[in-house]
Formats: sequence, C-alpha cells, structure tokens
Amino acid sequence: MIETIHTEAESALRELLRIAKPEPGEILVVGCSTSEIAGEKIGTAGSLEIAETLLRAFVPVCAEYRIHLAAQCCEHLNRALVIEKAVQKEHRLVRVNAIPQMRAGGAFAAAALKSIKDAVLVQSVCAGLGVDIGGTLIGMHLRPVAVPVRTGVRSIGNANLILARSRCPYIGGERAVYDPNLG
Repeated sequence: MIETIHTEAESALRELLRIAKPEPGEILVVGCSTSEIAGEKIGTAGSLEIAETLLRAFVPVCAEYRIHLAAQCCEHLNRALVIEKAVQKEHRLVRVNAIPQMRAGGAFAAAALKSIKDAVLVQSVCAGLGVDIGGTLIGMHLRPVAVPVRTGVRSIGNANLILARSRCPYIGGERAVYDPNLG
C-alpha cells in the first residue's frame, strides 16, 4: 500500500503542476488526513509512515518545480502550516508557536516539521496551488479565485483527492479585456 500511496501522490502533484504551470516561488498548500488514506475516519488513525511517504513524493517534486510546500495542520492547531523559515520571512507570514504532534496538528504536519528545511509554523498563507487529501479543508489558505483541477488520480489510498489552482479575479464587465495568459 505504501508504494501505491507514493505513486498516486507523486502522479497527482505532477499532473496538477503540469496543468497549473506555477511560477517559481509559488506556495503549494497540502492538507492531508493519513487516517482517511488508511480507510479510517479523519483524526482517528494517524500514520507517520503514510505522512513520510507523502513527503518523499511531494518534497522532491516541489524542489524540481522550485515551489514551496506548506503542510497544513489539523483544526486542533487552527489549520496552521509548516513552512520553510525563509519562505515565512520572504512572504512576511505570521509565525505562531506550536509543535505539531500526532493528536494535535496531525501526522502529516508532524512529519513535515522534520522534513522541511528550517521549518516553522505560520498562521496562514495565500497559496496559488492546493492539494486536499481526505477532506481537510484547505480553502482558507488559497487565493480568492480557486479553480478545481481534475486529474487522472481521484484518490490517494482510500482518501478522496481535491486539487486546486488559483487564477486572477476578472474585474470590469462586458467591455473589459482580459489577458489569457493569467489563467
């Protein structure tokens, strides 16, 4: 099952990035229920092994595309995010004080704290890309006009998968002209 999870996660992310064409420096928010991946109810059966497998799939792909991973905690830490300290400073994100644990923050965030270089916890981000594995509700961390992205991968393990990109809001009206390159 672990190898399948890795393959599904990497394939889904690569397809999202191929479709979204992110600029270097973009933030990707990932919310993940390892319990749902394992076929259990969210928040009941967290797995560091599954979390570490996902990170082994996501971290190299993010590096390849030169985008930044932000790993969302669960609601017990108000959906704060684990992110690289340099990204926190660059984007002037509000740092918060907590250490994600299996039962407060979730397995994925706890594993991300160890996998992300010089990791810190921030209150929120305004990401252009998102991966929601198992209904973790990442929408609060996406830019205002989020667009669902459909790929050939619909689930990871037993968890539903929702992928998103964002686009610039259209303003103006019937006389406005829009740049097709902005999405």
